Amino acid sequence: MIRALYTAASGMSAQQANLDTVANNLANSGTAGFRRRRLQFEDMIYQNLITPGSAQSQQTESAGLQIGLGTRSAATEMIMTQGDFNQTGNPLDMAIQGAGFFQVSKPDGTIAYSRAGSFHLNNQGTIVTSDGDTVLPAITIPSNATSITISQYGVVTATLPGQTNAAQLGTLQLATFANPGGLESVGSNLFQQTMSSGNPITDTPGGTSGMGTLQQGYLENSNVDVVAEFVQMILAQRAYESNSKVVHVADDMYSQINDLIR
Repeated sequence: MIRALYTAASGMSAQQANLDTVANNLANSGTAGFRRRRLQFEDMIYQNLITPGSAQSQQTESAGLQIGLGTRSAATEMIMTQGDFNQTGNPLDMAIQGAGFFQVSKPDGTIAYSRAGSFHLNNQGTIVTSDGDTVLPAITIPSNATSITISQYGVVTATLPGQTNAAQLGTLQLATFANPGGLESVGSNLFQQTMSSGNPITDTPGGTSGMGTLQQGYLENSNVDVVAEFVQMILAQRAYESNSKVVHVADDMYSQINDLIR
C-alpha cells in the first residue's frame, strides 16, 4: 500500500506538469510564431517480485511478477506545424511559408532564431525585433524611403525620392535545422540551437536547401489548437482525479489495518 501511495503521487505530479504545459500553450495562443509543446511521459523502474523467465521447474519458466513504480515527465516535444497567417498590412511584418527561422543577433553576440516576423526599424533604420535585436543579415532602410518591398525570396528594396527604380538594400536569409524540434525555447519568441537540433543551415528564402518563402505584410499565428488544448486539459484533470482516488483508497486500507490492532 505504501507503493500505491508513491505510485499514485507520481501520476499526480506528472499530470500537474502536463497541465502546466497546456496552460503555457493556451497562454501563448495569441503569440505570433509560437510553437505548442506536448508533454511526454515514461514509466519508472519496476520492482521484480519474481523475475520474468526465472525457472519454476526443469520444464517451466515464470512469466514474472513485476510491480511498476509510477510515471514521470520525460520530455516536452515541440510541434512544428505551420500556423495560420494574419494579414497586418505592415510592410515590415513577415511570415515564413514553409521551413525556416529568422536569424536574430542578441546583445551578447549570440544568434537566436524566431518564427515571429513582427519587425520594426530602430533609430538607425535597421530592421530589428520588438526587443530591439537586429535581424540578420542586418539591413538598413533609408529614412527617406517612401515604400519598402520584401519579395518572397527575401530581397529587400525601397523606393527613394527622385528615383524611378527601387534600390536593392539587401537579402534576408533564413536558417533551418536537421531537428528543429530540438531547439531550446528561451522566451521573447526566440529559440537557441542545441546538440539535439544540430547546427543551423542558412540559405535565402526559397533556396535549394528547402527553405520556405516570405510573405510580406503577414504574421504567422501560434499553432495552438485551443479546442485540442481544452480536451487535453480535461484528460489531465481526470487522470489527476483518478490518481488522487488511489491515494484515498490506499489511505482507507491503512486505516482498516490500524483498526485491527485496537
